Amino acid sequence: MIKKSLAMFAIASLALTASCKKENAALRIDDQTAKKAELAHAEAGKLPVISFENTEYDFGTVDQGEKVNHTYTFTNTGTADLIISDAKASCGCTVPSFTKDAVKPGEKGEVTVEFNTAGKKGSQSKTVTLTLNTEKGTEMLKFTADVKDNGIGVAKGK
Repeated sequence: MIKKSLAMFAIASLALTASCKKENAALRIDDQTAKKAELAHAEAGKLPVISFENTEYDFGTVDQGEKVNHTYTFTNTGTADLIISDAKASCGCTVPSFTKDAVKPGEKGEVTVEFNTAGKKGSQSKTVTLTLNTEKGTEMLKFTADVKDNGIGVAKGK
């Protein structure tokens, strides 16, 4: 009986201590922290949104050894600046470049891909994955090409 009473007293003491700590933590929030939290909450609804004219492109039939380019155009249809922080191609034969500056709401930007067909033949399908500050965080661009084997297999002009 004494052990049971002692255990109940210990549990009650822990419960009271825990509830006091929660109140003390709430009291430690100063005005500056509260204002930062309020501002973050107000800005939380503002997000950039990337809207591409097209996310897929077909180069058609190209000669082996050619370097071909395509530019994907997009608009920031969101309510905050859009920033592309990275672009990764699915293979080393593709080199992406993109608008480096923040794209304001309503403004346009570009992602250009250069596909080197050297050493490639037949049907090709490649992707470029963008890392950006949108709610989704990534976007994927795709392109295809039918590389005609001309027996050279190296870039023209080399």
